[in-house]
Amino acid sequence: MSREILDLKGLNCPLPVLRVNKRIKEIARGAELEVYVTDPAAPKDFRQFCLSTGHELLSCDETDNVFSIIIRKNL
Repeated sequence: MSREILDLKGLNCPLPVLRVNKRIKEIARGAELEVYVTDPAAPKDFRQFCLSTGHELLSCDETDNVFSIIIRKNL
């Protein structure tokens, strides 16, 4: 299984979700995106994104005000 890293630190809502939405359409089913973001709204935004698109939110961790969010493409 492949995993791609997207560094979206410094971007605010809605840009991180928009960039992930664009990129996830281009990767294979089952592949994962590991996203680094600093927007405090990101955990909630990505939970909602996954609920509405059918992708799987594997994890959401925070270290030093940076969120590491891993999403698996399910469609």
